[in-house]
Amino acid sequence: MVNARGPFSVPRLRAMCAKELVAMDFPGYAIGGVSVGEGLELLKKVVGMTAPYLPEDKPRYLMGVGLPEDILESVERGMDMFDCVIPTRYARRATLFTNRGRIRLTHKNYRRDFYPIDPTCDCYACRNFTRAYIHHLFNANEVLSAVLASIHNVHFYLRMMADIRKAIEEGRFVDFKRQFLAEYLKGK
Repeated sequence: MVNARGPFSVPRLRAMCAKELVAMDFPGYAIGGVSVGEGLELLKKVVGMTAPYLPEDKPRYLMGVGLPEDILESVERGMDMFDCVIPTRYARRATLFTNRGRIRLTHKNYRRDFYPIDPTCDCYACRNFTRAYIHHLFNANEVLSAVLASIHNVHFYLRMMADIRKAIEEGRFVDFKRQFLAEYLKGK
């Protein structure tokens, strides 16, 4: 059993591990162990207790984390890079990311919805296809459905990360995060 005050507590072990890795002077550092359903609160706690021990002038990589809200919280705590199957796994299951949250294109409401996946998006799928058409593709079990959904989701993430980078450079990340989440979480 882990004792929060003992020599083998999670915060102490993470600090010890981070310090020993930093002493080895790697070109970058990774944090793991928070990508299999632990939840946002634990993610914030673990990243918050570990990232301060990692050098700011080297890349900090958070392994396997990929929901937009998780990325924003992790960036705020000092993380630089992420990898995750979420954009394409969700796409294959008809869940698409938009500025107003996630939508599930197999839902009957999209059968006659002739808008793009996300009207604010300029990806190939949004410029050329409607929600109704992609809904039809999913219902017909056409591979193109997952391809178009993946194109859109990956584009969403690339745009989100570019917007995060710009907000950091302009010194307005906290405001960006607040505005992004206020709009994004409306859809939940």
